[in-house]
Amino acid sequence: MEVNLLNTKIEFLKGVGTKKAEVLKKELGITSYQDLLTYYPYRYVDKSHFVKIRDINSEDVYIQVKGKVVGIETIGAGPKARLSAKFVDETGMVELVFFKGLKWIKETLHFNKEYVIFGKPSLFKNTYNFAHPDFEPIEVFMLQQAQQTEKFSPLYNTSEKMKNSFLNSKAISKLTRTLLSQTRGYIHENLPPYIIERFKLISHENALIQIHFPYSPELLAKAKARLKFEELFYMQLEHQLMKNFRTEKSKGFVFSTIGDAFNNFYNSYLPFTLTNAQKRVVKEIRQDMRTGHQMNRLLQGDVGSGKTLVGLLCMLIAIDNGFQATIMAPTEILAQQHYTTIKNFLGDMPINIAILTGSTKQKERKIILPQLEDGTINIIIGTHSLLEDKVQFSNLGLCVIDEQHRFGVEQRAKMWTKNHMPPHILVMTATPIPRTLAMTVYGDLDCSVIDELPPGRKPVQTVHFFDKSRLRVFAFMRKQIKEGRQVYVVYPLIKESETLDLKDLMDGYESIVREFPLPEYQISIVHGKMKPADKDYEMDRFKKGITHIMVSTTVIEVGVDVPNASVMIIENAERFGLSQLHQLRGRVGRGAEQSYCILMSNYKLSTEAKTRIKTMCETNDGFEIAEADLQLRGPGDMAGTKQSGLLDLKIADIVRDEPILKASRSLAIQIAQEDPTLSHPSNKILKVYLFKTKPQTDLSKIS
Repeated sequence: MEVNLLNTKIEFLKGVGTKKAEVLKKELGITSYQDLLTYYPYRYVDKSHFVKIRDINSEDVYIQVKGKVVGIETIGAGPKARLSAKFVDETGMVELVFFKGLKWIKETLHFNKEYVIFGKPSLFKNTYNFAHPDFEPIEVFMLQQAQQTEKFSPLYNTSEKMKNSFLNSKAISKLTRTLLSQTRGYIHENLPPYIIERFKLISHENALIQIHFPYSPELLAKAKARLKFEELFYMQLEHQLMKNFRTEKSKGFVFSTIGDAFNNFYNSYLPFTLTNAQKRVVKEIRQDMRTGHQMNRLLQGDVGSGKTLVGLLCMLIAIDNGFQATIMAPTEILAQQHYTTIKNFLGDMPINIAILTGSTKQKERKIILPQLEDGTINIIIGTHSLLEDKVQFSNLGLCVIDEQHRFGVEQRAKMWTKNHMPPHILVMTATPIPRTLAMTVYGDLDCSVIDELPPGRKPVQTVHFFDKSRLRVFAFMRKQIKEGRQVYVVYPLIKESETLDLKDLMDGYESIVREFPLPEYQISIVHGKMKPADKDYEMDRFKKGITHIMVSTTVIEVGVDVPNASVMIIENAERFGLSQLHQLRGRVGRGAEQSYCILMSNYKLSTEAKTRIKTMCETNDGFEIAEADLQLRGPGDMAGTKQSGLLDLKIADIVRDEPILKASRSLAIQIAQEDPTLSHPSNKILKVYLFKTKPQTDLSKIS
């Protein structure tokens, strides 16, 4: 009964209707009673507390003031007209300003009448004003307070379109109050008694009432704790059950042989000794691929840690067992880089390797596709082109996905259909994922980490200079070039301001050309607006050491490997995110020479930008940087989770709520181990809730 009621379309709630329902759906994704109940306030106001006008001293908080309207006038005419009201208490005066609905406000706001106003003050010409405050006659306010048991009023995030449809925070609050009165007794428990008792949680229904209309700060804290726990617990439980399903039920190809391809490469072609971390990871992957269950493993490793070599060793194991392997990369540059690297690694070994991207000519495709289908090609490297229906394999056994957060789940799932059983999956990322995010987003994947760099690599020295030190930086560039090194100079490129950024790039290029004139210096320039052939030509010249300086946008963030390049200069460093700065820095330090990363910025730096630059200068550790990035940006923007919907949390915050995350994860692991099918009577409630709220699909079993 309760599920049917909570699934009722929101338009049927008193006060909503068809038009408002459409706005709620479009702006907030609210389509049902359940959606509205779980649209939580972002903060609360103590409605029993009033601020005297003389005591207003901040523009950051919403406050209540009790007083009288002593003057109303309309200023201006037509669309630019505004209504100004003088509002006083015994200590001073503020201005109330209205830009919309002037006729209604003029009819409603009466001269010399006492009101309670609620809003956010702004300071203008030494006088505080309130733009579009909520206001109520004092007698109405007092009556409402007497009728309500709660002390705090909720504030909900709303948009301009919602406000135009009379769906401001106050309206959402009213609708939620109506809904809670209708659903009392129909909001049933979704956690078994033993969990509620163990963690001393309040009931699910009480938590929903208190989160919207708290009676006290203590009850609000208990409501938050309860709702955060259940949100994180069910996410972790789903991950653990999926992991169990894959480990116990999902069949995978058995790679039992280590044969000629692997041994020959390892003994005769391996360019350098593997680090202990690489050896450990290869063992973990090899163990996965011989169990008879499909592997789903996440391989994390900092830029330059040797992930591609690990991927190649695993592909050679697939080949030794009669299977084909593929690497799927998000960009042509990265695909081409993998192709060149692996081709160089393999040398003259009798292994057929091919590349397939959007720019592969039709003539070449006609050769590649049949060879892929008849098994002549052992390894194919490509981009999204590999997902096309025309691309068929003879016997695909291993799929390596690089920088997987750039692919959608549906896109990746297409690779699963390229054989009669899903191939083993190795997901690689050079963007270190913080521990908390890995637990939450990739909880169903097994994780491996390459946590040491190949021998001989020196940590990149990172320094920060302001623009006034540019001549000093130019002198350093000349010194490095004289010693036979090469230099990157990178400019930001953000789509919203592409024209401005391109101008910055060209201005920068011209100033560098003046400082480093021909014929003594050769300079390349690369940006996204260039034709692919021109871009490849310039990159090739830099790789071959013909050009000394590469002036570029972030197209070189991944996929460019020039061991001789020892200096990375990042212009307008304040405009880059931490992970992007770290990725760019990873383009240098790939040879035996000492490398440098120089962060250039102007003097006007936000607090966040200062923190990012300070972090970059203090550490080369990708995981430390990822943790700092998570603290700064929040989990929504990390690893593409906002775009992919992987981390759809309504109330929990995996950074601030890490203790709750750990406790809920520990419980989920215990339950999944002791009762993997949730068939025990005490866990029946978990099974019912999980399968009603999180419909299982084949896609959900794929990372």
